[in-house]
Amino acid sequence: MKEYRESVGMKQAELAELVNVRRETIVCLENGRYNPSLRLAMDIAKVFNVSVEELFIFVEK
Repeated sequence: MKEYRESVGMKQAELAELVNVRRETIVCLENGRYNPSLRLAMDIAKVFNVSVEELFIFVEK
C-alpha cells in the first residue's frame, strides 16, 4: 500500500482523509500492525484503482 501511495505523491494524512480514517490507521496498515476491514480494504483499493488482492496479501496463520 505504501508503494502505491508514494507513487502518486500522496501523504498518509491525505489517504486517511479519502477513506475516512485517522492517519495513525494508515501508519499501522503500512507497518503491518493492523488488518483492514473488508470495507476499508475496498475503499483504499478504489482510491488507487486496483483490486484488493493487488493491494493486500492474505497470509494464513
